[in-house]
This record gives sequence, structure tokens and C-alpha cells, in this order.
Amino acid sequence: MTVQIGIIGGSGLYDMAELTDRQERTLATPFGEPSGPYVLGTLRGKRVAFLSRHGVGHRILPSELNFRANIYGFKLLGVERILSASAVGSLKDEYKPLDILVPDQFFDRTKGRISTFFGRGLVAHIAFAHPLCGTLSKIAADSAQAVGATVHRGGTYVNMEGPQFSTLAESRLYRAWGLDVIGMTNLQEAKLAREAEICYATLALVTDYDCWHPDHDSVTVDLIIANLLQNAKTAQLAIAEAVGRIESGARTCECATALATALITQPQFVPEETKKELAPIIGKYMKS
Repeated sequence: MTVQIGIIGGSGLYDMAELTDRQERTLATPFGEPSGPYVLGTLRGKRVAFLSRHGVGHRILPSELNFRANIYGFKLLGVERILSASAVGSLKDEYKPLDILVPDQFFDRTKGRISTFFGRGLVAHIAFAHPLCGTLSKIAADSAQAVGATVHRGGTYVNMEGPQFSTLAESRLYRAWGLDVIGMTNLQEAKLAREAEICYATLALVTDYDCWHPDHDSVTVDLIIANLLQNAKTAQLAIAEAVGRIESGARTCECATALATALITQPQFVPEETKKELAPIIGKYMKS
């Protein structure tokens, strides 16, 4: 059975308890090593691949993540949809700790992260006005609601660099801009997934209010960790439910054909090495 669904687990979500028939797959990519081995298995009757974003033991900083290798590995496995989970801080009163927000927009505050497969003689510009898959995001939100979570549909995830958290001035500015939650990892995954024509949706798991909140200074590390663990349990249930709801068959969303009008360089000018490296991504449009 082909692996068609990928799962990326973030802070606190290092495994999927329901996963059966497990086997680990270590993959090499032209972009280096992924965060760790992919755990292949069966979940709700479907073959999935799970990757712990920060590696075993949570040892990789957000700015150290090899986003290209992680997404390329999913592409090699045949994955067409990625469900991601990540811990976030809330920028609004109504998004409370233990709530889940399924965003539909990103705002980039990172600095110099590599977030494209292209270059090295091949230019491509994908459309990214709607950076998350609407179809998959609806399934994710419906599933989180079905397992009892308080779910917020839509909103903007501001992706900061880290690893430090925001200053108070930054947090207040993000609120003034009307942004909703803040995290450190998801934007690059979404960009690369779109380039690889993989649907991508994320469950943003609220652990605490960002530093703008008057009660912020009373939040303890123990409380945040407790929220992380509780969020991880909810995320496992929601993701399993979502996997069960995903229907097999051809995708009709824009993600499936994102590269169709994005490749700019004429094929005869693209270096053969670049064509070879990117064959899993561009092979149906450009042969080596």
C-alpha cells in the first residue's frame, strides 16, 4: 500500500500512539539529512509516514531544521498530503491555552532560512496567496472539533525566527497588525510542500498566551509543559480522525498542480544535475 499521507509532529508530539505495522525508513536527499527516520505504519486503515520535526529527544532548533530534506523525504515516499502539528503562542484573548487554531495565512518574520527547492539553474515562482490547502485544512478542523477540541478556523500564523521568544514590543506589534498565533516552524514547510505539490495543513496548538498578556509572567515552565502534553494527546486524536476522513483518489485542489505554470527556465538551459536532483518534484514537467 502506497504511503500518501505524511504527519509532522512538533513540540510534545513525538509519536502517533495508534500507528501499527511500524517500520523506520532512513532517507538520503540531495539537501542532506531529514530530522530523523520516517516512521511508516498503518493509521485508520491508511499507510502514513510520521516524522518528528525536532528529531528524537527534541534536539534541533527551529532555525537548524533542514526543511528541504524533510519535505523532499515525504515526496520520495509518495506522500500527497501532510498534516502538521505545532505548538504556538496566542496573540488574542479568544485563543486560549489548549485551543486549536487551523490557520489559512502566514506572515514571515524569519531571517534567511532556505525555503525553496529551486535555484542552481532552475527558476520557479509558485502562487502562494493561499498558503495552506483549504480542503485539507477543513478536514483537520472538522476532525479536531469531532474529538472535542475548541477549534478556531482561519487566522494568521506569524512565523518568527527564534529560538528566543518575542520581545514585548514585538508581541504588541503583532497584535496591532491583527495576527493570531505565533510559532517558529510552519511557514517553510508550507512553502516547500507547495513547491513539491503536496497539500499541507497545520493544527496550531495553543500552549500559552504570548508575552503581551498581563498574566504572562505568572506562567511557569511546568504549566507550559503540561499544556504541551495535553495538546499532544488532542493532536494525536485529531490527526488520526483526519487520516480516517481523507478520501483516496485524485486531488482537485490547486496544490496538486502548483508547478504547472511556475517553472520559468527553459528546459534546455537547466543543468542536468539539477534536473536529476529535483526529478521527484519536477519529473512530470521536465525530463532529465
